[in-house]
Amino acid sequence: MQSLFFLEFNFIKSIMNILKQIQNRKTFAIISHPDAGKTTLTEKLLLYGGAIQIAGAVKSNKIKKTATSDFMEIEKQRGISVSTSVMTFSYNNYTINLLDTPGHKDFAEDTYRTLTAVDSVILVIDCVKGVEEQTEKLMNVCRMRNTPVIVFINKLDREGRDPIELLDEIEEKLNIHVRPLSWPMGIGSNFRGVFNIHENTFNFFTPNKQRIEEDIVSFSGVDDPKLHDQFGKQALQLKHDIDLVRGVYTEFNVQDYLSGNAAAVFFGSALNNFGVKELLETFVKIAPKPQGRETTHGFMEPTNEKFSGFVFKLHANLDPRHRDRIAFLRIVSGTFERNKFYYHVRLKRELKFANPTSFMAQDKSVVDFAYPGDVIGLYDSGNFKIGDTLSEGEEMMYKGIPTFSPEIFKELQLTDPFKSKQLEKGILQLTDEGLAQVFLQNQGNRKVVGTVGDLQFDVIKYRLENEYGAPCMFRPLSLYKASWVQYDKEADIEWLKTIHPHSMFYDKHGNLVFISESKYALQRAIDNNPKAKFLFSIEHNTETHGMGE
Repeated sequence: MQSLFFLEFNFIKSIMNILKQIQNRKTFAIISHPDAGKTTLTEKLLLYGGAIQIAGAVKSNKIKKTATSDFMEIEKQRGISVSTSVMTFSYNNYTINLLDTPGHKDFAEDTYRTLTAVDSVILVIDCVKGVEEQTEKLMNVCRMRNTPVIVFINKLDREGRDPIELLDEIEEKLNIHVRPLSWPMGIGSNFRGVFNIHENTFNFFTPNKQRIEEDIVSFSGVDDPKLHDQFGKQALQLKHDIDLVRGVYTEFNVQDYLSGNAAAVFFGSALNNFGVKELLETFVKIAPKPQGRETTHGFMEPTNEKFSGFVFKLHANLDPRHRDRIAFLRIVSGTFERNKFYYHVRLKRELKFANPTSFMAQDKSVVDFAYPGDVIGLYDSGNFKIGDTLSEGEEMMYKGIPTFSPEIFKELQLTDPFKSKQLEKGILQLTDEGLAQVFLQNQGNRKVVGTVGDLQFDVIKYRLENEYGAPCMFRPLSLYKASWVQYDKEADIEWLKTIHPHSMFYDKHGNLVFISESKYALQRAIDNNPKAKFLFSIEHNTETHGMGE
């Protein structure tokens, strides 16, 4: 009886601990069009969390002081982010997991996968350029999952567009209601600061990239005579703008934000560390706690006492000196414990992890426990692929991590015949990361790489040569689209095998892929193989091969 009591007591204690950890966590991504200031904002948030002491500055596409979150050598050379970075820091007793995503459109698929691992996003918009094409695409992914969004309109110290005009564009192009929680006084050379609409405080702008302290003064409202004494005509314009905001935009409702129907909007200058603290303070108050996820066996709540999580990213050679490969795991439920055996659902085997890590970009530290919302790194020797699930024995897989049909195809060719093993290992590991897809023919001797953008080929070539010692080149191919082919028996694809044998490939998991030369050829294949399915995206834990066996 006594042992039963202690079991129940420990169970309740464990559940209460998980609940407390969930309440104290926020997991989010920062997304934007390239050059909107995403990585700069990331670093200023880290400054407030005490995670770093000096911020990196990206200027004229060259790294002045290398950004903490851009750790790959090619990122340092090009001045862009091409890989999702994971950073964990504390602020006001909250544990914050921040995922800084690639801004470049050629690496959008990495960002799409990252959005499956977060519970909310901060969307950065350049006040000069407004809503750009990549911003719309990223927002469409957020809308698909009703992800809560906070908008940060950046670069107010530059000559930009009218704030009202920007808000109208955000609502129209991004299909979301907005509510400004702060409002700028002036812009560019006339930028004086930001008025907090709810707190009736004014944050004075001083150009200083490293500033942490805030110059904030409280007022009774926009009619306060002190405001007019301080700013004169600009105070009248501020009152006019805020009256207009209150008349046009509905009052901010946290529930509308959490359901993905309304976005809170802040104004500032990330480079000057201005308006960032207001953004962070509001974020920790309103952003959602860790949420559950859909599985093949129903919805998994974060409060479930049994551990589970999914791999949304792989990175080979995070530290080139040690040739390590790390799987990024989002914990969805329960408590993860170091050195405890967990069930790898796809492989149907138990694994344990001696050195699970948390991240601050390149810096890693071993963690003994991790909780829902946390993103941890698991050293991997080839057991994981994107979309894999770990559990405490449950035979279920997490849903919703897609692979899309690539748009550009090039044949990978080795320029040193003595380095074939290095090339084989390198391209398989790099495509495990989701950087690109590789399609194989002739028992793997012919390798065609597919991507969504040209820049990925530069990154792959650079990494194959510098990390794996495999000199190589890419030969462009005039191909239209890749589609995964599902079928029940070989007769279902007889026409395809007879007419298009040279267009049939296998992906690295053994799935049959038809790469058509034109839109016409693809449509003809679909029409002449009515019993087969041609898929333009598959989930990472879905396999189509073996259907005809």
